[in-house]
Amino acid sequence: MRTSRSRRSRPRLAVLAAMALAGCASGGTYSIPFMPPPAFLEDGEVTPFTDTSPVAAPADPRVLFATVREPAQPGDSERFYSRDRGMQVRLGEARIVLGRDDLTWDMARRMSVLKNGTERYPLQVSTVEEYGVLDRTLHPLLAPAGAAGPDPAPRERFAAAVNARLATSRKKDVFIYVHGYKVNFENPVLIAAELWHFLGYDGVFIPFAWPSRLGRLDYFGDTESARYSALFLREFLQFLAEETDVEHINVLGYSAGTRLVAAALHQAALGNAGRSREEVRRRLRISDVILVGSDIDRGIFATYLVDGMAQVPARPTIYESPTDKALGAALFAFGRERIGQLDPADLSPAARQYLLAADDIALVNVADAPGFDAGNGHSYFRDSPLVSSDVLATLRYDLHPRGRGLVQDPATGVWAFPPDYLQRLEAAIFAADPELARRARAAESR
Repeated sequence: MRTSRSRRSRPRLAVLAAMALAGCASGGTYSIPFMPPPAFLEDGEVTPFTDTSPVAAPADPRVLFATVREPAQPGDSERFYSRDRGMQVRLGEARIVLGRDDLTWDMARRMSVLKNGTERYPLQVSTVEEYGVLDRTLHPLLAPAGAAGPDPAPRERFAAAVNARLATSRKKDVFIYVHGYKVNFENPVLIAAELWHFLGYDGVFIPFAWPSRLGRLDYFGDTESARYSALFLREFLQFLAEETDVEHINVLGYSAGTRLVAAALHQAALGNAGRSREEVRRRLRISDVILVGSDIDRGIFATYLVDGMAQVPARPTIYESPTDKALGAALFAFGRERIGQLDPADLSPAARQYLLAADDIALVNVADAPGFDAGNGHSYFRDSPLVSSDVLATLRYDLHPRGRGLVQDPATGVWAFPPDYLQRLEAAIFAADPELARRARAAESR
């Protein structure tokens, strides 16, 4: 049963609005609307995710990126990078601008943290500067004829850029966003920029843009491209762990992108077979891995778990919805149940026992989160204010599901959103961030 709340009874921790994971726009420069932020207090004076002190908000936002796409060529319909598969990881940074001449970034920042701000600020990728190819992803078997030899300069420059941002951050975390199918290169870059803004520009947010295509009939090809890109994501994660100052690497995978994330973690598990859990996590530094709308065959995912995939991250979290229509279409296409479309009642006794005993993996049912079934029920990551709040709280504060206010069903081991979730989350964030709690109390007393 879905929970309902009146406007008067809504707690101070307000909703996160849509993240606008739209497909490619037709004609003109691609843009997404700047999503409204979570207003933490009713007066909007203190917010848990957009609080930037002591991290300085960048005057000219630039997002570091990694991509397995080929550069766009003259005459291509795409800007910057095409839909074609590359044979190595390319590194660079993208400059993000507001698509309105009458706005400055300072104005947008001040308005974006207001509870009642209803304007939308179109985000666009203005320019892209490619550093070059990540040399450790050059493989003789994949390299095209006439390809240049390895050059360490792009790798060293990218690592230096990551380290420079980590040096000014409270949390030495890197966040990787892996998109779904049917989007262009710019979409994950803009989503990463948006999420980085609402995390207060703390840490480093990096989109990993794999070669998805833009047609509805490209779904099957995209699922293969996601699997193809797993090797490159795994090597990119290893590069970050080995050659930057990052302390924790967090990965957020969405829809078909979760295939890529899970396959990369599976490869990492196989490559570290025989090592203890502590050693694997010390080597790879992978902390929270969040899978939303996961388009993965349940049987395949189970084999990944058997091979030790869950031992690689500190805590994998899987959000699932029994009414996800997009995954229902995937079920029809493949004839196999998807991990993101799971009814807790369907869990086997062995699966229930596993979830109840495992403290380092969480399955979260979103069916009690308002907005979870909006549209086709696949984009609750952006449509449901509770799910969005839970995701951001996990990334920002690294809280256990119980610590965020979720409740676990003692019969199935599945976590769910209780009616008083927002109050619970507010208390959890104040406990995790005493300075924020102090300023909230000061704001209330004025």
